[in-house]
Amino acid sequence: MTVALFVPCYIDQFFPQVAVATLELLESLGLDVVFPDGQTCCGQPMANTGCNSDTAPVARRFVELFTGYDAVICPSGSCTAMVRHHYAEYFADDDPAFTSVRDRTFELCEYIHDVHGGRIPDVCFPHRVSVHQSCHGLRELGLGSQSERMVQRPDKVAAVLNQVQGIELMPLTRVDECCGFGGTFAVNEADVSAAMGRDRIADHSGSGSEVIVSADMSCLMHLQGILRRQQNRLQVMHVSEVLVGRELETAPLAAAQRS
Repeated sequence: MTVALFVPCYIDQFFPQVAVATLELLESLGLDVVFPDGQTCCGQPMANTGCNSDTAPVARRFVELFTGYDAVICPSGSCTAMVRHHYAEYFADDDPAFTSVRDRTFELCEYIHDVHGGRIPDVCFPHRVSVHQSCHGLRELGLGSQSERMVQRPDKVAAVLNQVQGIELMPLTRVDECCGFGGTFAVNEADVSAAMGRDRIADHSGSGSEVIVSADMSCLMHLQGILRRQQNRLQVMHVSEVLVGRELETAPLAAAQRS
């Protein structure tokens, strides 16, 4: 099976190690992975701020680049949701290239859980972990249950992580609460965004967790910034880094103070 790796722009620019870990993980699953050249932002920031005419050519470029693969896999629920649920505005309903790409685009844990049988390679991560589920992952991709709806869904991120040897998933009091990032919301409503982030960190810290793990690095970027300002030793990691056995940083506070 040949799959295309879609690396969101913010991961490419700020967290390339997450893209590398995702590639290693997919290859370890026995997949033939292709990275199509010329990838750009999926257009979500522009769409969120109402710049639809600027988003349209970005969406068309995405579909052009990713047509023809068995699956398109992305280490971000947020960007996957943009393609899956918001690109329709820029294409005809019966556009075969668009519908094919839309239906074959998956978030990383979603792909492993739903398409690849749920199994991961043997790996060890002997740490206490709390899982942050992004709003896009929960509400638009159904990666887990939402407390505002009486619909029980499997927690696909936790199900994949639970196979990691030595890992201990710590319970949160509010498992599906927003971190406050919300893309441009963090810029337009900075004080509210920061307050929401501090609330989420308090929940994760209170669980006894050593590291917050998420399928969305955008949420973790927001929480990581607050953790550094708090000089909090709690760390963040993308789920792909855990699934390929990356080690937890040993002196996160010292590194934070240098940055």
